[in-house]
Amino acid sequence: MPNIQRSRTSGADIISEKSVVQEAHGVRRPRIAFVCVHNSCRSQIAEAFSRAYAHDTFDVFSAGTEPSEIDPDALRLLTDRYGINVKDRQSSKHISDLPRVDIVVTMGCGVACPNVLCRHSEDWGIGDPTGSDDAVFIEVMETVYEKVLDLRERIRSGRL
Repeated sequence: MPNIQRSRTSGADIISEKSVVQEAHGVRRPRIAFVCVHNSCRSQIAEAFSRAYAHDTFDVFSAGTEPSEIDPDALRLLTDRYGINVKDRQSSKHISDLPRVDIVVTMGCGVACPNVLCRHSEDWGIGDPTGSDDAVFIEVMETVYEKVLDLRERIRSGRL
């Protein structure tokens, strides 16, 4: 059985078994980390959408510089609106728990990631919906969803 890395804080698998097997055969999908200060909302949403809609294109992680609990409104709306239940699959992680990644996406909170080496980084400039009503959350979630799909297409087409 392949050696699957585990998060130091949650014990959860952080690299899919399929990815480990592919890498053993010389095929390696890009690894992407979504980074935010608290890893509680936007970066968790991006990780959830990536797992749901880009799992065939890249491996995904999220982390924060000061991680805290996942926002309950994000959890509720991911489940109720999108049918994505991450409550037992995702946890808030520190950037030191990230494996080696190829791409780092910051969510717009001015996070600098000097100790997360990567070949490409970008900032999505998305406002934090924490504490806002559902309409604001949904608007942010739709923006994240579109950006995840765009990222998936840029990787598939070789533009990234």
